[in-house]
Amino acid sequence: MSEEQKRQLESKLWGIANLLRGKISADDYRDYILGFIFYKYLSERQHLYANGLLETESSKDYLTLKDPDLLEAIKDESLQSLGYFLKPEELFASITAKGNASTETDSNYILEDLKAVLNHIEQSTMGTDSEEDFNDLFSDIDLSSNKIGRTVKARNEVVVQILNHLNSIDFRLEDIESDVLGDAYEYLIGKFAAGAGKTAGEFYTPQQVSKILAKIVTTGKTKLKSAYDPTTGSGSLLLRVAKEAEVSEFFGQELTRTTYNLARMNMILHGIHYRRFNIAQEDTLMHPQHLDYKFEAVVANPPFSAHWKGDDHSLFNSDERFSQYGRLAPKTKADFAFMQHMLYQLADNGIMASVFPHGVLFRGGAEGQIREYMIKEMNVLDAVIGLPANIFYGTTIPTCIVVLKKCREHDDNVVFIDASGDDNYIKVGNQNELRDSDVEKIIETYRNRETLDKYSYVASLAEIAENDHNLNIPRYVDTFEEEEIVDLDTTAEEIQQLDISLKSNEAVLKDFCEELGIKTPF
Repeated sequence: MSEEQKRQLESKLWGIANLLRGKISADDYRDYILGFIFYKYLSERQHLYANGLLETESSKDYLTLKDPDLLEAIKDESLQSLGYFLKPEELFASITAKGNASTETDSNYILEDLKAVLNHIEQSTMGTDSEEDFNDLFSDIDLSSNKIGRTVKARNEVVVQILNHLNSIDFRLEDIESDVLGDAYEYLIGKFAAGAGKTAGEFYTPQQVSKILAKIVTTGKTKLKSAYDPTTGSGSLLLRVAKEAEVSEFFGQELTRTTYNLARMNMILHGIHYRRFNIAQEDTLMHPQHLDYKFEAVVANPPFSAHWKGDDHSLFNSDERFSQYGRLAPKTKADFAFMQHMLYQLADNGIMASVFPHGVLFRGGAEGQIREYMIKEMNVLDAVIGLPANIFYGTTIPTCIVVLKKCREHDDNVVFIDASGDDNYIKVGNQNELRDSDVEKIIETYRNRETLDKYSYVASLAEIAENDHNLNIPRYVDTFEEEEIVDLDTTAEEIQQLDISLKSNEAVLKDFCEELGIKTPF
């Protein structure tokens, strides 16, 4: 599929989303649109897979298959290969066709049928390896909610309308690479994030920031055993890593149920087999689900300065993630708690890159002590990258990327990059946005460990110690622009000439006023 066809697909899907503007709030119709796109994808994938199994049978089209023995055989194969199963009458096309019934004997009411289908997709996986990946996957699609219509008839009409518009789009799964539809899905997630206000940060990291993180953690590698995101959101960061290197397994954890569902859908839509990802729904700091693993690549965009149980001394006394630092991160600022968690889960040959508010670079107290321990005792800080303000949806604050490595090749210095200057981004609407050239400059500077005038500086550990382990970027990267020297004699002459001109103009204006018989304004 060409880039033009891909853009057309994105435009069509966003057009369908726009049909619901004014009928359903943005936060609500996001869940319905994305959920129904996923249902259509599962249906088409089931249809294609089943047709492939029927090539040697007399019945060639799964949509019309009635043979119970063949259906049972296809079910077994589907659960093994796809991880789920849909009967012919449960396919997207079948439900949509029923929604278009218009005779007196055939009702077009499909809400109960659709609800049963979505439940059955989840139920079909029970007792199988994919059960956890499909459990409650469609729980955010509430077909009885007043949010999509005040009456049953109104709700049915809205759902039929969405299905009809989606049914008119050929996903062409047999002809395209898996990432094409997945990327279109990601495009929609980004568009929804743009209008979601403060909640956008819960599920979406801007693509250019994702690209920076992914390129950093894949530095020097084309294959990764594992990638991990402890605050998974929509899964976009993990999927971005997969664009930079071949990843065997994906791991993640997400607290918000809706976003957790979105992440699993996103992984499957990108063609990631259910056996290759393990995403859990829980509080990462208090109930980590993957502590037995160490990961080669760790990426994250944690919630900025979130509250957590930083006054829970049992964590300090017994939790290996935090106990060695001497202090716990403040209960009103979990930034360092996330950083410590990610460092604990990082493999010896791995790289961690995560977004944080600038406060982690210079705040004192417990955070200052933890920061000093990481730099002085563990020597894991590899780079600090300052990003422009207002590039994240839902917040305008400037942010930074902190890069940690347990086994650093360059263990006597730290790279500081200030990519926040006006020349390092463009303004798009109300947001600032990094260009591809800006991203490449950041990555090249990090990988080459270069000192560039007013942009980057390679600081020795001794210099950082002299600054009391304060990592505030202006301490290391001098972006001060000298003002142009003013020639006072020339300026005085210019002022004198202006004064002469002013007096001459006043004389002319006075003559005009006398001719007109009016008072002069001076």
